[in-house]
Amino acid sequence: MTTHLDTAVEAPSAPTGPATYSRLVLPAMAANVFLLSLIQTVVIPALPLIGQQLHTSATTVGWVATATMLTASAVTPLFGRLGDVFGNRRVILVALALTLVGSLVASLGDSIGVLIAGRALQGASFGLFPLAISVLRHELPAAKVAHGMSIAASALGFGSGFALVATGVLTQNDGDYHRIFWLTVVATVAMLGLSAKALPRRAGLGGRVDYVGAVVLGAGLVALLLPVSQGHEWGWTTGRTIGLFVASAVVLLGFGLLQARTSSPLIKLSVLAHRDVLATNLASAFVGFAMFSVFLGATYFVQAPEALTGYGFGASILRTSVVYMLPGTLLAIPLGPIAGRYVVRHGARRVLLGSALLGVASMASLALFHAHSLEFIVALVAGNAAIAVAYAAMPALLVQHVAPQDTGVANSVNSIMRTVGGAIGSAVVISILAGSAEVFQTPVGPVALPTESAYVTAFVLGGIGFTLAALLAAFGLRRDTH
Repeated sequence: MTTHLDTAVEAPSAPTGPATYSRLVLPAMAANVFLLSLIQTVVIPALPLIGQQLHTSATTVGWVATATMLTASAVTPLFGRLGDVFGNRRVILVALALTLVGSLVASLGDSIGVLIAGRALQGASFGLFPLAISVLRHELPAAKVAHGMSIAASALGFGSGFALVATGVLTQNDGDYHRIFWLTVVATVAMLGLSAKALPRRAGLGGRVDYVGAVVLGAGLVALLLPVSQGHEWGWTTGRTIGLFVASAVVLLGFGLLQARTSSPLIKLSVLAHRDVLATNLASAFVGFAMFSVFLGATYFVQAPEALTGYGFGASILRTSVVYMLPGTLLAIPLGPIAGRYVVRHGARRVLLGSALLGVASMASLALFHAHSLEFIVALVAGNAAIAVAYAAMPALLVQHVAPQDTGVANSVNSIMRTVGGAIGSAVVISILAGSAEVFQTPVGPVALPTESAYVTAFVLGGIGFTLAALLAAFGLRRDTH
């Protein structure tokens, strides 16, 4: 039965696109989502190489990934709201310009400090996801909105997979790490040109921007993500880690109180508390957690030398990229349109449920059957497909329950939840692998490598993440969302 709250939230949310629209809008927005996913993931396999070439410790080089995430947590909700108020086109172009500057800084710099600064600027790209979804909601005809959003959102999985492959190819045989950032320069320039041509000059929906709320929310998220990403280096029980977690809780609670008393809040808490919106955001976090269990766990596992450890395939970075990661990346290309059609025909809830169950099966296979390359590749492809399709369903779930003027911010929160889930997944996997390392003797000296059981644990935890997402789809989302 529909309550008055449900009616109040859902009534204004029906998408009403224009009668005519540019056919470049959907490709441009999907390409922008691809770019942010590329930027998020491209450095992960290259971190050891960056540390080696810049003569930097693993702790310091970890900031190359952390800096982008921290910037993203601060700017994503603000960009989403700015797009709703002032128009998405100009905010997208600003975000791309900041991303381009960051890419150039990272490409041209030769010190870890400059590289971290460039990566911090690249964090502006994370605001592209909610902005892209908002553009599609307002620019596509109503009949094409759900399908279009699914295609754009599925680019998250394709971008991550492509990034892993590209990094392997560009850095093979200890190649120069600058190459991966020149790739982001080229990609960002292409996105700037495509977005400028495809997006119409439309005014925003108006309203006010809660800049104070944006600063408070950003501070709370930074205080949360910093210990999550660095806790394995600092120690999970150190005063610095615990202090930041406590500070995050206090600041985020203060943010909630501030939003309740603000006439034009950055985020309407009543919308976030809505059952379907809350379930979708939690599912995003759990899939984000599982995604890094797949990517990090699998990447390190296949490179383990079987002669020493008794597991793994001794793959080079290039072979890891082409043989193990590329199949899933290629599959993600047609999955967007396919997932979009299923969302329209069967509803986004069923699509999310099916993809999460596929993810559970893939992680179970990785945990139980990893002695041969073929079975490992098949499971990895299934995991990539599960991630791409799950994220394809989420914008359609949100748009059913969020008013048009809140589309950008609502998808910003969903993006933040994905970032938080991914950060936790990355930290957990790294902690498990590092904590189980055993020393093996090689002709060039002792080498510390994780145990096989550590990888099994990481894959099982990824399966739990998918399981929780499936439970939310089955019981947290209402059956009449389609």
